[in-house]
Amino acid sequence: MELLDAHLMPAVDGVAYGLLLFVVAAGLSLAFGTAGVLNLSHGTLYAIGAYTGAELSDGTWGGLVLGLAAGTAAACLAGAGLSAATVPLARRGHLAQALLTFGLALVGGDLLIQFFGADELPVRVPEALDSSVTLLGHRYPAYRLCFIVMAVLLAAFGTWALTRTRVGAAVRAAADDPQMLAATGHNPRAVHTGVLAAAGALAGAAGVLGAPIIGPGPGTSENVLMLSLVVVVLGGLRSLWATFFAAIAVGEVQTLGVSVAPDLAPYLLFAAMAAVLVLRSRFAEPAAAHGPEGPSSDPVARLRRHLAARSPRPRPRGAAAATATATPGRGGGAPPEIRWLPRGAAWRRAAPLLVTLAVLIALPWLLDSYSISLAGSALALGLLAVSVTILTGYAGLPTLGQTAPFAVGAYATANLAQAGWTMGPVQIVLSALAAAVFSAVTGPAVIRARGTTVLMITLAVGELTGAVINQFKSVTGGADGLVGFPSTQALWGGEGMSGESEVYTYALVVAVIAVTVTLLVLRSPAGKLLTGTRGAEARMRASGHPVGRYLLVAHICAGALAGVGGSLMVTVQQYLSPADVGFEIAAFALLAAVIGGTTSVIGALMGAGLIVITRDWVASSWPGHGPLLLGVLFVAAVYLLPRGLAGLRGGSGRSGPAPGGSGPDDRPPASSTSAHTPTPAGKVSP
Repeated sequence: MELLDAHLMPAVDGVAYGLLLFVVAAGLSLAFGTAGVLNLSHGTLYAIGAYTGAELSDGTWGGLVLGLAAGTAAACLAGAGLSAATVPLARRGHLAQALLTFGLALVGGDLLIQFFGADELPVRVPEALDSSVTLLGHRYPAYRLCFIVMAVLLAAFGTWALTRTRVGAAVRAAADDPQMLAATGHNPRAVHTGVLAAAGALAGAAGVLGAPIIGPGPGTSENVLMLSLVVVVLGGLRSLWATFFAAIAVGEVQTLGVSVAPDLAPYLLFAAMAAVLVLRSRFAEPAAAHGPEGPSSDPVARLRRHLAARSPRPRPRGAAAATATATPGRGGGAPPEIRWLPRGAAWRRAAPLLVTLAVLIALPWLLDSYSISLAGSALALGLLAVSVTILTGYAGLPTLGQTAPFAVGAYATANLAQAGWTMGPVQIVLSALAAAVFSAVTGPAVIRARGTTVLMITLAVGELTGAVINQFKSVTGGADGLVGFPSTQALWGGEGMSGESEVYTYALVVAVIAVTVTLLVLRSPAGKLLTGTRGAEARMRASGHPVGRYLLVAHICAGALAGVGGSLMVTVQQYLSPADVGFEIAAFALLAAVIGGTTSVIGALMGAGLIVITRDWVASSWPGHGPLLLGVLFVAAVYLLPRGLAGLRGGSGRSGPAPGGSGPDDRPPASSTSAHTPTPAGKVSP
């Protein structure tokens, strides 16, 4: 009884925390499930409300009401602006949306800090609520109890508005049948804008009311976004009540779970998120497992396939052309036809590689020591970006968690150095092996899913890895990281490298070898089979090819390459912290791959170099505005380089699929996500 009594107040706190997350997650679910926008800036909308409410709070009821009105209105306008920003990406899928909204989150977060300051703002609540009341024999903050009541009323009102009003009917129609909605005289674009504005208003209102619980500060937006994503994944997109109970569960884990099982609590949320996504992908029989021509009980889908089968088909190109000729054979289908480029064309395509290599070799004679060190860091991030390119561009598995094997390789090298294993080749091989084993273990959870579900599963894997890093301090150093280990020896019997030029030369040699091997494999029949898997999975399966095995091998090889990149990062930096392998680095690597063109290895390296230049070199001349510059880079890359740098010189057929169209982001092509045709709720996981 005493134990129950001791955990009573944390349990009530969990209800308040969960209800706050419900209000935020309801807006995120509305934006994704109805408007079809994967909004990674949703936490920033919460922060807008929280900062505004904190700034206007003066301890009076008038200040609270004014802050609620201003914060809700500001976030509502930001949500409407987000609708306008995503219209040009109407048919480019969720990957482009994720990168754009993440860039907008960086810009918004920097502007909020510049306007309100870098310190967490105090929040003053009305005097009547700035006290405690007796609850079941315990003293409990009156404001939190009041917030619980307000959140329940808001949930009830939202459910009533969505299910019992004409506006709610229009919103539900926008998700289920936008064409029918347009036929009734409603403008789907207006509904799209209204939905995102309403989602922003919910986040803003939650920010104002929840500021005394999750106060406005530099890390608020990312924390709220991650927890809201977990709630949306666990609750799904079809029912507000499912979201409600999922939010309560997450709130209890964050409060009661920390009190009861502090060692397990950091893993529970993202482990549950990954488990739910994996189970859904297995039991839902994802479309990509059968391809667009797979079995379906939907008569409309069958009619569409019947009409498509009777219509003239364009002649397949690229990887699809290779797989179109595959025929069933003994032990699997015949390998796709490989067409080699004429010698002149091969030299033209090799020219950018040779020019890039020449520039990289000349850098030690052109740059100062600091810039050379940045170039080494760019090579490490470049290998991570190349591993993302393999998965996103070639295998069609967009990833936000490739920093997990990157971290495995990095911490393996740091611990090997601390144990006296300072020989560079040994560090590289063992780090790559450790990362490959990690990817082999996590691969089965990833390769069956497609599209946005892959993004969420890999995000969960990355966050779980981050939790492990923070918990196992004896191996990782925890939040303090690792520093002070011996420097790497380039060869056996040599001394540790000390100068930046020497370290850079070592990193360049390793990167050249890794990229060369990667290019040879991707240009080989094995690489063509992988490309064919992305472009025509149903035909590959029908031809007897073990598609799952191909994807698993690709996942393992990409993980090994990321491990090499992590090892190089430790060698170049001579220190390692959790921030070096966190979610932000995962987003940077994905952006680098998109800048390059999603199927361009050299483009990914160039994209990584551009990111490092922006983050560390350009930002040094404008201190404090690094996130703003990176956010602008995200936005510019999404808008100006729809097919990446490779698309600028190679045309549509050379750079592979657009980063958000059919292919790496949503494979196979599903219904387009746009202002005119929002994604049906529940049809795209999470």
